Amino acid sequence: MEHELLLKRVYEPCEPQDGYRILVDRLWPRGIKKEAAQLDEWAKVITPSTEIRRLYHRGDMPFEGFSQAYLEELETNEAAETFVSNCSEQLKSQNVTLVYAAKNDQENHALVLREWLRRKMAGGQYVTY
Repeated sequence: MEHELLLKRVYEPCEPQDGYRILVDRLWPRGIKKEAAQLDEWAKVITPSTEIRRLYHRGDMPFEGFSQAYLEELETNEAAETFVSNCSEQLKSQNVTLVYAAKNDQENHALVLREWLRRKMAGGQYVTY
C-alpha cells in the first residue's frame, strides 16, 4: 500500500486515514485546543517567514510572488532537510497530513510546501511553483 502526503484544515475533524499529522503554521490556530488538534508534530521552523506571510495577507504580494519567496526560504532553511527526511520516514508506514488553518484552500502555503516536499522526496530540485 502506498501512503500519501495529504492536506487538511485544522478545523476539520481528525480521521484515522490522516496518519501522521503535522501542523505547518507558525502561529497556533484560533479556537483550537491542543488535544482537539490531535497533532504528532508542530513544524514551526518550516513555515513562511513573518515578513512574507504579512505581505501576502495584506495583499502587497500576489500568491505567485509569495510562493516563489517561500520556496526560496525553504531552499535555504537549515531545518528543511530534517523535515523532508522525517516526512519520508513517516510515509513508509502511514499517510502524512500537513495541517493548516488558512481559509483559502486554493492558495496557501501548505499547498506550496506539499509540492516542494513531493519534489524533494522524488530527488528533484524545486525551481518554481
